[in-house]
Amino acid sequence: MSKKTNPLAEVFGFPISNNSKKAKRYREKKLCPFNNKVPNCTKDKANNPLGVCSVHHNGAAIITCPIRFREDWFIIENAAKFFFDEKEKWTSLTEIKLLDQNGESTGNIDFVLVSYNEKGQLTGFASLEVQGVYISGNIRNPFDTYIEKQSSKFIWPVGYNYPKPDYLSSSRKRLIPQMLYKGGILKSWNKKQGVALQKSFFDTLPNLPTVNKEKADIAWFLYDLIPDKNNKHYNLTLVETVYTEFEPALLRVTTPEPGNIEDFIGVLQDRLDERLESSPPEAPTLNDIVTG
Repeated sequence: MSKKTNPLAEVFGFPISNNSKKAKRYREKKLCPFNNKVPNCTKDKANNPLGVCSVHHNGAAIITCPIRFREDWFIIENAAKFFFDEKEKWTSLTEIKLLDQNGESTGNIDFVLVSYNEKGQLTGFASLEVQGVYISGNIRNPFDTYIEKQSSKFIWPVGYNYPKPDYLSSSRKRLIPQMLYKGGILKSWNKKQGVALQKSFFDTLPNLPTVNKEKADIAWFLYDLIPDKNNKHYNLTLVETVYTEFEPALLRVTTPEPGNIEDFIGVLQDRLDERLESSPPEAPTLNDIVTG
C-alpha cells in the first residue's frame, strides 16, 4: 500500500492508492471520516486543512492527527470497559477544561467518560487522553504537491526535511506534561485514567512497571493501523493494553537514564583543550606597563 519515497500514508482518511469514488469525494471536499467536530478536516488551517492523517515510517502508518483515533469510536468503547462495570450506563464528553486549586487552567481533557444512574445523576467519571505523534521535517510541501497532482504513484524525494515521526518531542512536550499536570489532579481525586496512542510511540518510552487490571490507575491503550489490502484502507486496531499505577509509571517516564560520566568528562576535557589552545595572550596589567 505504500512506497518508500511516499511519506503520505493517509490523506483525508484514505491511502493515496485508493481511487474509489468515496476516497475521491473526501479529497475533493476535504472531509474527515473520523468523527471530527465538523464534517471537514480542520487540521492546521480551516480554509486550507493539512489533511494528512498518518505518515509512512519504517513500513508502518504512523498516526499524526489525534482525530484519526476516533474511527468508529473504538477508543471510547475500549476505555469504558476499563473504567466501568458492564451494567453501568455511561457516555462521553469532549474537551473538558480542568482547573487547579487557584482556578488556573491545566488544559482540556480530551474525553471524560461519565457514568450515571436511572435519574441521570452522575455516579462516576474517568479521563481519556489521545496522543498522536508530532512530525519533524516538512509535511505541508509533499501534501500540497500531491493534492495538486492527485496521482496514486506520487513520490517525494528522501533527503533534508523529509517528514518523519518525532517521538521524543511528542513525549516531552505533550504526553509527559499532560500526565504530570492533568493526570496529577485526577490521581489526587482517585480517578482512573486512560491514554490512547500508537504502539510504536509507546515503545519509545522507558519500560513501565505494570500491574494487573484491578490494581491499575492508568490503562495505556495501544493501537495500530492495520492495512486492509482488499479495500485499500487502514483499520484502527487495539493491539495491546498495558496497565500501570500512576506514580511508578510517571516516575519511570520522567527519570532520565544517565549516560556514562566518563563520556561527559571526555567532552569537557575536549572543550577545555580547545579553550586553552585558542585563548589569546593575557592583557598586560597596569603594573606591567609601569615597570616595563
